[in-house]
Amino acid sequence: MRAIVASGPGGPEVLELADVPDPTAGPGQVVLDVAATAINRADLLQRQGFYPPPPGASDVLGLECSGTVAAVGEGVTGWDVGDACCALLAGGGYAEKVAVPAGQLMPVPAGVSLADAAALPEVACTVWSNVFMIARLQPEDWFLVHGGAGGIGSFAIQLASALGARVITTGGSAEKLAWCEELGAEVTIDYREQDFVAEVLGATDGHGADVILDNMGAKYLGRNVEALATEGRLVIIGMQGGTKGELDVGVLMRKRGAVISTALRSRPVEGKSAICASVVEHVWPLVADGTIRPVVGATYPLADAAQAHALMESGEGRGKVLLTVS
Repeated sequence: MRAIVASGPGGPEVLELADVPDPTAGPGQVVLDVAATAINRADLLQRQGFYPPPPGASDVLGLECSGTVAAVGEGVTGWDVGDACCALLAGGGYAEKVAVPAGQLMPVPAGVSLADAAALPEVACTVWSNVFMIARLQPEDWFLVHGGAGGIGSFAIQLASALGARVITTGGSAEKLAWCEELGAEVTIDYREQDFVAEVLGATDGHGADVILDNMGAKYLGRNVEALATEGRLVIIGMQGGTKGELDVGVLMRKRGAVISTALRSRPVEGKSAICASVVEHVWPLVADGTIRPVVGATYPLADAAQAHALMESGEGRGKVLLTVS
């Protein structure tokens, strides 16, 4: 099969199309003919040499895909050859075929095209597991999501708003922030021009954010804690702003706050399968009825993966960036 491989750590130019061995369906696995896959920040880090795949995972990039079942391994039930689905992956999505544990397959929500379904697994599983399963966001809670125009942010705004939370988001331009308002954000903050702590506290009459979903890590750590409400939960899912920060534990203790960090990719299959099942139960109906939509900002053929990576790194895009495979 053809797949995108990296000739070595580096910029987008190291990505190239090559022939690699076809995957096989082991016990509990299926092989998919990939229709489309999506670019994630973790892919950029892996390409740069900073984020190796977990043991046993494919070293081909790609943490999600959509496609049709091509082969079914021993012990798999509920899936047959030819079934359309989307999948959460530990790796391998930038290819014509990929092997995936059956528990990480999800049906394509009604009304969503097979290609656009590739934009859903990573964002849906990340947002649902972190914001709702772990941080327990409730209706009428104030929810701050950083980078609302990105793939994770645009989905988080829609889901939190649909479930009754009051959404605040940050972004880097008036155009992106206006778009976030269309998705359901009640308050928008230009992080280039405004102090997000002051804006959050002002918008909430000093209450603060009950839940914060953060992709920046160290750079925002102290300010995120300042912006938390009493008994607020800060969930860190990215390290775009570095890995080492300073935390005033006294402020955190006075707020009885919690700082949580999670990673989806390295969880065991059982944990990811449970998240996928919960997403299908609770989130897919909102996608099927049009309350939430996959947000696709750009689409490239698989061979142009380098251009897709360059777009994401530029920060100029919004929503998800897809690679179409077949």
